[in-house]
Amino acid sequence: MGDLNSVVIVLGCAANLLLVTGILWSIFQPERRVWPPIQSTAAHKTVGWGLTCVGFGAAIALALLEWGALDFPWTIRWGLGLCLIVLGNGVVWSGVMQLGIAATSGDEGVLRTGGLYRFSRNPQYVADMAILIGIGLLSASILAWPVIFTGVAALILATFAEERWLIDRYGDAYRAYLRTTRRFL
Repeated sequence: MGDLNSVVIVLGCAANLLLVTGILWSIFQPERRVWPPIQSTAAHKTVGWGLTCVGFGAAIALALLEWGALDFPWTIRWGLGLCLIVLGNGVVWSGVMQLGIAATSGDEGVLRTGGLYRFSRNPQYVADMAILIGIGLLSASILAWPVIFTGVAALILATFAEERWLIDRYGDAYRAYLRTTRRFL
């Protein structure tokens, strides 16, 4: 493994593990949580989006640096992998349009239960996971997978950190939504 690959793996995994740490802190210390933020600031958004971009960027960089290292069938790579990336991006950006960029970044918004949110309480997270997995499948890069796994872990955990916050904000309306809509799919 080349030095560049090692640096990219370390950066990607470190960024994702910092996100995981902050999210776990938020789950177990909700009164001092960092996600969703108690008060959303420019610094909070910069750190959150910065770590997220480093994680995704590292997965993409490793995918390109080690393109085709695994012997995945064409149908898995181009059929499933590319499909997950394209559909995931469509869902993510549709979710951003429905929720708004501010609420996507941690600002308080309104409870959304229609559109994509009637099928999943977390369509953007599900779509982000699909994108990451799609990158791993399309590229057939073994080195991208540690970054992908830590990124998916952060996305899964974020849903648990947000749930308590959403119950506090929206009360019975969110509790009713919990009973009718699945967390992921």
